[in-house]
Amino acid sequence: MRARCLLASASIAAALIASQSEANAEPMDPALERLVLNPGCHMLPSPSGAASNYGTWNPAGGAGSDGRCRPDNVAFKRLINQYGAALAPTALHNARTTGYGGFELALEGSFTSIDDSSDYMQNGTRGTIDPSTNRRSIRNNGPDPLAQVYYLKARKGFPFGLEITGLIGTMSHTSFTLIGSDVRLSVLEGFRQGFFGVLPDLAVGGGVRTITGTPQFQLTTAAVDAQISKPFPIVDSSILTPYVGYQYLWIFGDSGLIDTTPNTNPLGICGYQGPNTPGTPGTPVPTPSGDKPYDGQPVCDGGTPLDFNNTIVFEQVRLQRQRIIVGVNYRFEMLSIGLQYLTDLASPSSANNDSDLKGIPTQYTMSAHLGAIF
Repeated sequence: MRARCLLASASIAAALIASQSEANAEPMDPALERLVLNPGCHMLPSPSGAASNYGTWNPAGGAGSDGRCRPDNVAFKRLINQYGAALAPTALHNARTTGYGGFELALEGSFTSIDDSSDYMQNGTRGTIDPSTNRRSIRNNGPDPLAQVYYLKARKGFPFGLEITGLIGTMSHTSFTLIGSDVRLSVLEGFRQGFFGVLPDLAVGGGVRTITGTPQFQLTTAAVDAQISKPFPIVDSSILTPYVGYQYLWIFGDSGLIDTTPNTNPLGICGYQGPNTPGTPGTPVPTPSGDKPYDGQPVCDGGTPLDFNNTIVFEQVRLQRQRIIVGVNYRFEMLSIGLQYLTDLASPSSANNDSDLKGIPTQYTMSAHLGAIF
């Protein structure tokens, strides 16, 4: 009964959050209210293409007779899969740390391929504003083909080959703010002579990234990686270090409360009087046999409560990816420059043994790094 009493307040909260999110939205921000199995539950745009009625509840277009917008959980999973790869740790470094007491301050940019021609990406991202009408699109016909993520990061070396990284960043054309941290341990580094001098440096580590800035979902990525590299001195103050590595990635995506009909006020269409509890005007009085118990459901004055059912939560997403890393780092005195290419070893469907991801392409990430080591 308590859960039922929260139904109206949840719908109101979701509507307020969606309104604020829409006001501050960027083209690549999520638009999860569009990811429904029965798009007819929304009023269709007018023949002229105006979006004034889109997002308004259409009771006659709902699945069955209850007027509900049904969540498309497969589309949500595919969207999270794309965002997750773009916002995952890049492991943009060779196997050698900054050294005991060493410190690096750097800028990093990564560019990840996006399935921009897919329905789930075009429906599930916000789109641009029409400059002539000042209205947002009802579908993003031009998602970014590359997700652009930029970080400011700081690396600090500790004894015994330990290094810790902290960073903060943003994704272009979104309202996302990203925060994260990495840790790694160089098992073998710095040897120049003898048997160990011919072996490459070896490091293992991991990282975590999470986002804030959108109420529609929470996304966290975590990864472990291993890398080998070999430095090649060019002159006394220059070192070129190629490296290769392997990364195992986990993606955790959880939906927020989504109002699938944000242009319809469920209180107004219901004529909301309050919950079905003693003292609420219009509450049916229970009969001696208990035919109409106090159940906390909305009491309407001449309207329908069905639009309260259009506040939804998508199924949680838990995915894995396996990726290979190839990169090179150049250091000249204090200056450090890095370039890296990272790509999937298997398709998302194969990596997760999940038919929902069948046909979804692999993704690649190109990254660049510019820093100063002290």
